[in-house]
Amino acid sequence: MSHSIPLMVVMKRIVLLLLFLVLTAGGFYAHAQSEAVRDTTPENILLENQWSVGGMLHTNGWGLKFRKGRNITALRQFMWEVEFSTYKSSKEYRSINLNYSDSRSFFYGKLNYVWFLRGGLGQQHILNRKPYWGGVQVSWLYFGGFSLAITKPVFLYIIYKSDNAPDQFIEEKYNPDTQQIFDIFGRGSFLSGLNQLGFHPGVYAKTGLDFDFGSKNHLISSLEVGGTFDYSPIPVAIMAYNPKQSYLLTLYVSMMFGKRYNK
Repeated sequence: MSHSIPLMVVMKRIVLLLLFLVLTAGGFYAHAQSEAVRDTTPENILLENQWSVGGMLHTNGWGLKFRKGRNITALRQFMWEVEFSTYKSSKEYRSINLNYSDSRSFFYGKLNYVWFLRGGLGQQHILNRKPYWGGVQVSWLYFGGFSLAITKPVFLYIIYKSDNAPDQFIEEKYNPDTQQIFDIFGRGSFLSGLNQLGFHPGVYAKTGLDFDFGSKNHLISSLEVGGTFDYSPIPVAIMAYNPKQSYLLTLYVSMMFGKRYNK
């Protein structure tokens, strides 16, 4: 059973997270430009700390993440990360009511929008260091920690017909038991239902390979590929007439940009 909490608290947390990621990325790019002009960092020095920010695409949506770490040994780093990710069912198909020229498209059978917030700890193992003349550094990484699935119900405009009056379109929470596809005019406002958010706490595990192709040792430019597994004891309902999901697996590819440094 999911529980609702005050709307402003949830929205504030999500907005703060997104602003943090955007501002961090902006700070990195500004700093990277100045470093390109006056770079005096020797390339053969081991830098003990690092941070990175990036975006990802995965098999069921997209996401943003921030990661920070420090060296345990020359080839191993301890790291922590926070991540925001969307999630949609692979069974979602866009529909439209052709009986109305001004109808809005919608995903028939979709019960909830779903987002994930994740925070965890992990390690990154360098499999081969980048040669001094350049190339690609390959690392294996793994993370695990807390995840929170956030659901918001889908609202649609439902058609109500009358023999003596024009059709009425009333925005309602989607109910698959009473609303068939020919009863739907189109999707409702995204803001509708924000006071009915559901929360599904759980855990996640992630593993992948990181390919750092940056030309400077102190600047991170990497491509990461891997998979993420989420589990929630409170199942998540996404599509009508489909089982609720406690186990969710996604494959992802992400681009990460950041910096290595010594304090």
